[in-house]
Amino acid sequence: MKNFVVTTSHKPDKEQIMKAQELAESLGTIYVPRKRLKETNVDFYYVVERNRLSIKWPGGEFFFHPSSAVLRMRNIKSGQKDYLIEVLQPKGNEIVLDTTFGLGGEAILMAAFLPEGKVVGLEGSIHIYTVVKYGIEHFETDVKWLKEALKRIELYYANFKDYIRKQPAESFDVVYCDPMFENPVYESSAMNPLRPFAVYDTVDEEDVREMLRIARKKVILKSHVKDSLFKRIKVDELKGSKKSGVVYGVIYKR
Repeated sequence: MKNFVVTTSHKPDKEQIMKAQELAESLGTIYVPRKRLKETNVDFYYVVERNRLSIKWPGGEFFFHPSSAVLRMRNIKSGQKDYLIEVLQPKGNEIVLDTTFGLGGEAILMAAFLPEGKVVGLEGSIHIYTVVKYGIEHFETDVKWLKEALKRIELYYANFKDYIRKQPAESFDVVYCDPMFENPVYESSAMNPLRPFAVYDTVDEEDVREMLRIARKKVILKSHVKDSLFKRIKVDELKGSKKSGVVYGVIYKR
């Protein structure tokens, strides 16, 4: 999916139109008034609404929502284990690099446990980055922990393979990497809208060496038990759920 335009919701105000025009220019495409959208032949289109930004295409829609982080926090508060937080072992002041940001569910969850720290996120897909960055900056909530967590996130448009090779040694406390699963879990409704736009870079041993170089404490990798990642990459510790098949591997800095 490559051809796209930017439009607004129906009956937009002046601010929406201006935002849509600015977004179109920044993405190198054109702004199309909503009533003329049917005249265009595109794969997908951005919609600037009053309080959110979305991408729509025939049969699909993608927008930012922190639902997975909210659900996981609810589970944690009810006494359930969360394997990511368990392997993160946050003291609260860490700087975490999330190399594969996506919808940001795990970054938001980590940021909630870093009252004096932050999460620096990287997203290699311009479309996912654009929608999610807008969402993080404009999402309105009365939930205190979520509001605070969103403020502790810095998101950048970057390919993680290039980015990690340019960083000084020990720039971050923890480096986290969650590449797209080789065997997708299609039951994951939160992930499905991302798939047409996602970056499918794999992680190799050299990438992990670079991650360890820029980490002060550890590298955390996420994979599925059916995937090959932990057959190729040796880790010090594995923790995960037998039910979901999602596994976190930890490599400690020595």
